Amino acid sequence: MTKICSKISNMSSNRCAVCKYFRRRCPSNCIFSPHFPPNNPQRFTCVHRIYGASNIGKMLEELAVEDRAIAVETLYYEAKCRVQDPVYGCAGLIPWLQQELNIAQSELAKTRAQIALVSANYVAFQQNGVEDDPSNSWFS
Repeated sequence: MTKICSKISNMSSNRCAVCKYFRRRCPSNCIFSPHFPPNNPQRFTCVHRIYGASNIGKMLEELAVEDRAIAVETLYYEAKCRVQDPVYGCAGLIPWLQQELNIAQSELAKTRAQIALVSANYVAFQQNGVEDDPSNSWFS
């Protein structure tokens, strides 16, 4: 009896989040287990809600093994964005990022203008014959 209980507990603790979700035995060659660990079921739930487990499995089977991890990360990111913003999903970030880029570009232009002004004043100051003499300082 103890062997049976230990086998059942080992089986349930080794199942990936997908197999736990569907309450099935997780095979040793489960395509989901490397990407949906049992300690993070929310990850699969989020992706499953948007894409469906069957579609995820089909996508993973079509990809090379080395590309699957990146694909799952991308699917998870896109699913999270779609849950947060059902209309635009991750594309909703584009206007915000464009606004941030415009703000940074305008700050850069202002800073460059200030540098040009200071440089022009320094050149004019030197052309007027004022030497770099510490006693001839504005702050003394």
